[in-house]
Amino acid sequence: MKNQRVEKDMIGEMAIPENALYGIHSARAAANFAAAGRPVAPELIHAFGFVKLACAITNHDLGFIDDPTFQAIQQACEELAEGELDEHFVTDALQGGAGTSTNMNVNEVIANRALQILGKNPGDYDAIHPIETVNLHQSTNDTYPTALKVAAIFAIKELEKKLVALIETFQKKEKELASVVKVGRTQTRDAVLTTLGREMGAYAEAIGRDRWRVFKCEERLRVVNLGGTAIGTGLGAPRQFIFKATENLRKLTGIGLARAENLVEATQNNDEFAEVAGILNACASNLMKIAGDIRFLSSGPEAGIGEINLPPVQAGSSIMPGKVNPVIPEMVTQCAIACFANCQAVTQAVSMGSLELNPFLPLVADKLLDTIALLTNAASALAKLCVEGITANADTCEAHVHASTATITALAAEIGYEHAQKLAEFARSKKISIKKAAIEKGLLSEKEFDALTSPAAVNKLGSGKHNKTGDGNPKC
Repeated sequence: MKNQRVEKDMIGEMAIPENALYGIHSARAAANFAAAGRPVAPELIHAFGFVKLACAITNHDLGFIDDPTFQAIQQACEELAEGELDEHFVTDALQGGAGTSTNMNVNEVIANRALQILGKNPGDYDAIHPIETVNLHQSTNDTYPTALKVAAIFAIKELEKKLVALIETFQKKEKELASVVKVGRTQTRDAVLTTLGREMGAYAEAIGRDRWRVFKCEERLRVVNLGGTAIGTGLGAPRQFIFKATENLRKLTGIGLARAENLVEATQNNDEFAEVAGILNACASNLMKIAGDIRFLSSGPEAGIGEINLPPVQAGSSIMPGKVNPVIPEMVTQCAIACFANCQAVTQAVSMGSLELNPFLPLVADKLLDTIALLTNAASALAKLCVEGITANADTCEAHVHASTATITALAAEIGYEHAQKLAEFARSKKISIKKAAIEKGLLSEKEFDALTSPAAVNKLGSGKHNKTGDGNPKC
């Protein structure tokens, strides 16, 4: 057949485009699996480049691969890790076989690219074979989960950077808005006074916990089963290969990877992926809560809460002129919901592993890496396109403070609970502000009222009142 080559496998023959870097195993997988309708995550493929290179280095050091072959494979692996060969990956994200199709797609692309580097034609497997050379002393069952862990760690490092940037943005807003007193709300109802700065500071603290948890994910993922081959016994791999492969991978990636002490257990069980998915789920829950708060506080703006202004990033309606929607918080919310679903999928896939292997790692890989990408993009957009441009609607905040019975709580320590309650009733009946009612009733002067509702008073921890001893005397 013109412009095609014919490759063989245990099932039969198949025509492959002449210059394609994938081979028959990849082509069969492309025909068999099309459920997701999207390719394997590029991050996983790039991580495979490091894993295959580590194995090639080990096999070369042990004398199983000659110099010219190794040098060609090395260049091909480096190109793979850099994303230069992405177009040659044709397998669907969701596939049977525990990721065998992805591993074979990797093996074939590396082998055929190495053949090109040596001046040979793709498919000339007598020189470099996808299985016998590139996959030497390996199995899908140890290379796939190892590549997934490497990919996840690299991605998590990027997520951590974006979370740090979001924390710093909220901390900046904490300082900028420290003097803006506003009504704090519980169960969405007026409660007590706070400041916009304190709200922003609380968001920074929450994301700070997420950042720390995400940072610690590397510890959960750094132990790999590379060298364990099929079920962790190392069948078909020399003992020296088993000990050296992970060491070489650690040097290549700069990640503190360690070979599992019990390779059989590490091949059987993948609970670390469920644990990491749960940590990411917590991060998604914080982002969703914060996005909801920001959306709520900016509602209106004229007929809603309207205490903060969000930067306008696009027109909000095709029929309502002048409408601007909180699109970034809404996007973040949707990302969080998608992450919740991904976490459930990862948890179920991990729990459905059977006996010596989990055949559902392609789903784990797809959803785990998708979650990290969603959170990374959501945190970045929230910081740059929303939080950074938040401003206070100070007049609205002040009006809410003066009108809300939440202000009464700030006065109660000075005028007493009973007087405060009567003051609230008086303000409601007269339909006047709390401030005006307090002055009219002679309970407080304007200066005293302003002092009790000032940013300094609101930001102070506790009421500042003395404790009392049993005899009723003040005790500092």
